[in-house]
Amino acid sequence: MIFSDPASVAVVGASDDPAKWGHWLARGALVGRDRRTVHLVNHGGGLVLSEPTVRSLSEIAEAPELVVLAVPAAHVPAVVDEALAVGVRGFVGITSGIDEAVVRRIREAGARILGPNCLGVFDAATSLHLAWGRFQSGSLGVVSQSGQVGLEIGGLAAASGLGVSRFVSVGNQADVTATEALLDLVSHDMTTVVGVYLESFGPGIVAAMSELRAAGKPVVLLTVGSSTAAREAALTHTGALTSSLDVVDAACRRAGAVRVATPAALVDLAAVLSCGTPRGRRVGVISDSGGQGAIAADLAVAAGLSVPPLASVDGLPAGASRRNPVDLAGAGERDLANYARAVEVLARGGEVDTVVLSGYFGSYGEDTPSLESAEVSVAERICAAARETGVAVVVHSMRPDSAAVRALRAGGVPVQHTIERTMAALGDAARLGTPRRPPAPRHPATAVPHRPGYLAARDLLDFVRFPRAHAVTSAAEAGSTPLTGPYALKADWPAHKSEQDAVKIDVTDPAAAFEEMHARLGPGTYVLEEMDTRQNAVELIIGARRDHSFGPVVLVGAGGIHAELFNDTAIELAPVTPATAHDMIERLVCAPLLSGWRGAPAADVDALAEVIARTSETIAARPDLAEIELNPVRVGPDGVVAVDALVITMDDAHPLRDSVGSPAAT
Repeated sequence: MIFSDPASVAVVGASDDPAKWGHWLARGALVGRDRRTVHLVNHGGGLVLSEPTVRSLSEIAEAPELVVLAVPAAHVPAVVDEALAVGVRGFVGITSGIDEAVVRRIREAGARILGPNCLGVFDAATSLHLAWGRFQSGSLGVVSQSGQVGLEIGGLAAASGLGVSRFVSVGNQADVTATEALLDLVSHDMTTVVGVYLESFGPGIVAAMSELRAAGKPVVLLTVGSSTAAREAALTHTGALTSSLDVVDAACRRAGAVRVATPAALVDLAAVLSCGTPRGRRVGVISDSGGQGAIAADLAVAAGLSVPPLASVDGLPAGASRRNPVDLAGAGERDLANYARAVEVLARGGEVDTVVLSGYFGSYGEDTPSLESAEVSVAERICAAARETGVAVVVHSMRPDSAAVRALRAGGVPVQHTIERTMAALGDAARLGTPRRPPAPRHPATAVPHRPGYLAARDLLDFVRFPRAHAVTSAAEAGSTPLTGPYALKADWPAHKSEQDAVKIDVTDPAAAFEEMHARLGPGTYVLEEMDTRQNAVELIIGARRDHSFGPVVLVGAGGIHAELFNDTAIELAPVTPATAHDMIERLVCAPLLSGWRGAPAADVDALAEVIARTSETIAARPDLAEIELNPVRVGPDGVVAVDALVITMDDAHPLRDSVGSPAAT
């Protein structure tokens, strides 16, 4: 309770100067003095905000539970030492530049610090306001690594009528983490939806978001697109193809959360989710303008929603269209109650999951004050329809703030000033899933120790079908092979054989091919392999790697030497089930090639899904492995054959990366 409802607080650095942090923090702290004891500390003494101050923490008879550090960094060590000496156990580190030694002293004393370099903390339920800025009380919990971004989210939430239930700026996360702040919101009664801004992801984030979702508090995540793993140079094609946002999105799918791109999109979606999650993607559009209805329908489809035709629309006003979108054709102007009637008809008809009212409604009372009362009554009736039917109702109004708009928001109906933001938020809401626990392992982890090279990778990945092959070290061995041609000849050791010209295909004279390759690449183990000559095989890539933020991930995508060019991939946190692997395959742009494109026989997708799942299980069960790559994987009607494989251990991962240079070099 130290950071949400302390019994006493002290603001060190309290100031009477409105331009200083200490002024804002003191003013905010005093808001809650009916609930807790507030001490203002200023080394010069005197009054701050007409309240008496003390010169140091040692002048306070009883140690405050929470101390806010709003003094220059050079003075922080002395303040912290004094605070710990008198028994303080919680700190809010506003000041930047607090070094690790100070944080270590705090932790060693059994105390905690939020920040440093943070904007502070706010809790509407407990009148705790130890942050810069103003917050409107509401239902959105905000956890932000950036104080300014969090403050922007809070301002947008106030403008939308949503408001903030709790705001936690975690700053540098030297001690208290975003994961802890999120878990603390699970039992926070005022919070119904959570907005998160993070620039890096620590342990437990996925579990925390999952727990919030399971508690009925959906999470909307905003990030800048550069996780820890994405900043590393990628050695394999798998790494090169996988951006950090791919991994973040996979983490969101696992947790049942949604990622958005801007603070405004976060608040727009949070406003929709705070009123309940839409049941599906079917949208019914109502407008008193044919043009606005058509625009709304186009934007709905662009956002991944559907605008289905309506079979039963009895009860609509005379003259209104019976299609979807519904054009009231002036009926709203003749009788404002027609807006409510139309919403009720669509909400009760069972043919849509969400009703969007778009256009002029919300403007009548502003333009014609005598209509304000009637318009507010209609707004309240619309809210009642949403509550009674459980169908989500969202309004796009040409007026950003009017009596009717305020009545809609107060009644639980989100309102947006533009139709594009309305539909974008509904499209984002449709992506909200349910948390998925990692599946239990189906197979014991392979005990084969990994050795470098292609042949060793084949041994470790014993669940994968490879062509017949054997090692050769001389032209004579290659020439006397028992294999059936045509052949592929490969150097066993290079990670990227094509780039180093370390693979030859369609070989008919293996002895001559060996002599030529050996002369260029030197001594070592070479592999002679039967070529997979099956017709109608589709080339894919299957990869897995260990993300530093989210752990093991698995990928499938268009494969072969042009894999990076097409950049057609799907990724999930590992391990996955074969069912999830099927979902990954279906997300690929090249998926139709597997189902019988232009009359070709359908590929064995079940076998492909099984290989994806087994690869994911292997990376998850083997913490000694950094990366696995199967590329290309040839998928045909009679199964899956991998014709190259690469396995990299954690011990080898970083030295190998250093040896190949920059990401562009890979």
